[in-house]
Amino acid sequence: MPYAHPESLVSSEWLAGHIDRADVRVVDASFTLPGVTPTALEEYARRHIPGAVFFDIDAISDRANPLPHMLPSAAEFSRMAGALGLGDDRHIVLYDIAGFGSAPRAWWMLRAFGHRKVSLLDGGLPKWRAEGRPVTTYVPQPKPGRFTALLDPSFVRDQAQLLENLSVHREQVLDARSAGRFAGTAPEPRPGLRGGHIPGSLNLPYDRLGDPKTRTFLPAAQIERRLRDAGVQRDRPIVTSCGSGVTACALAFGLHLIGWPEAAVYDGSWSEWGLPGDTPVETGT
Repeated sequence: MPYAHPESLVSSEWLAGHIDRADVRVVDASFTLPGVTPTALEEYARRHIPGAVFFDIDAISDRANPLPHMLPSAAEFSRMAGALGLGDDRHIVLYDIAGFGSAPRAWWMLRAFGHRKVSLLDGGLPKWRAEGRPVTTYVPQPKPGRFTALLDPSFVRDQAQLLENLSVHREQVLDARSAGRFAGTAPEPRPGLRGGHIPGSLNLPYDRLGDPKTRTFLPAAQIERRLRDAGVQRDRPIVTSCGSGVTACALAFGLHLIGWPEAAVYDGSWSEWGLPGDTPVETGT
């Protein structure tokens, strides 16, 4: 069973052969949680793939929103993406320091704002380095690009829509967090949040879509099997969620890769739903 969208996932061999093309822009979209050191930016300064610019998920966001790294406006995204040298005519290749922990968030953001020529580097920086491929400390200064952003609202869900879905049950909600966090038996990394999950949601930890040794995505048939084992139905709309809208995008990418219906992402995710208040919460499996 081949991938339905193989163009969305490029190999290290492919990137090594195309890295110097003028129409290819390599982007490090690594992310670390608050308080984790070294930070993603420090890791980027220490080593990155030659030519890669740094896509700061926290900075390229709605800075006025108290929730972490929520989508910015289309105008702000155009400005910030353009400043990185990202343009409408570029094939953007994304990677991160974990394999596919946060690069899918940048992939989803770019697609939500209308860019389609965007791929993930399979295995990310770990596989690139394991193969002895070059890294550098040099920070490129790209010529600003022209990025035309137009938000497609079908890519995003908010809390009001998730609350409505509790009664209409139109969409399946798939949670990318660990089983312990989903059940409410493991603590949340962000203080002050309740434990548990959105009532009726399903759980598939995002890293279950990859090979733990190579950090590469599983074959399509195995991804489909894990989705079905989690209770996900192909013929119903899917919304993915996680802690703060980052690893939810890895599930959205996996669904896209194998040709299932495109998933929307609950942007606020548990950082919003799990706040003290009256949003209903379930615990256990």
